[in-house]
Amino acid sequence: MAFAVKASSSALSLSHPMRRGTVASVAVPATGRPVVRAVAAAAVTSLEQAVTVPAPALAGRCTSLFAAGKRGLSVAEAMSRVRANGKTAFIPYITAADPDLATTAEALRLLDSLGPDVIELGMPFSDPSFDGPVIQASAARALAAGATTDAVMSMLKEVTPELSCPVVIFSYFNPIVRRGTGNFAAAAKEAGVKGLIIPDLPYDEIHGFRKETAENKLELILLTTPATPLERMKEITKASEGFVYLVSVVGVTGARATVNPRVKDLLQEIRQVTDKAVAVGFGISTLEHVSQQME
Repeated sequence: MAFAVKASSSALSLSHPMRRGTVASVAVPATGRPVVRAVAAAAVTSLEQAVTVPAPALAGRCTSLFAAGKRGLSVAEAMSRVRANGKTAFIPYITAADPDLATTAEALRLLDSLGPDVIELGMPFSDPSFDGPVIQASAARALAAGATTDAVMSMLKEVTPELSCPVVIFSYFNPIVRRGTGNFAAAAKEAGVKGLIIPDLPYDEIHGFRKETAENKLELILLTTPATPLERMKEITKASEGFVYLVSVVGVTGARATVNPRVKDLLQEIRQVTDKAVAVGFGISTLEHVSQQME
């Protein structure tokens, strides 16, 4: 799983990645060895703000920052490689086109040079209902700068051949429907994307789109929440590809003082039904929170 940092537009020190304005999320594989998923997300006004490195306390358990030989891997293969090496995964996230696509392309190249296992790229949307103020502001800046789905895909088509790790798009369903679900999936494949996370797509409605993602070799990463009934959670974890995304609280992304105490119990429940890696997101905002999930 992963420890995700969402960087605001204020300056971030590489030596202090969890300063004010950041948010984190953690993920744990079913084997009990956590894969911490780092999300460096949101506003990027300089390349330094786009990069977040694991803190010293976690660095020894993270995959090599300059790991080689990952080019062409699927998300599932990348996560399996992490588990096989007994390490913690590094999965940075940034919002596309904030402040512009040229900077996003540079940020993707720079992040890739740090040896991440997967990179998440957020597709800007005008109503990011699952996101807190940091990513809402980031998406608004990107849209104000003229970002479009087609432009993001065009940028990715140029950049992904240079990257050594798989890229996953985090998108709300509305931009996908507007583009046409089949057209979006085909464009994502052509752009070199390996997977999709769609937070507002209900499980009952994935099946038509699943056919299109499968045809285009895209892994559809599904979400489960504390409110998900056990039987439905079993269905979601079985159907999810790449890894399972566990939403730790009912609400939006963003920093919180404490982690939902139910998370550990939820992880245990998921471990009983799948051996896939599990990413824990929403509200994990300090290194202490990350360490708690790694215990």
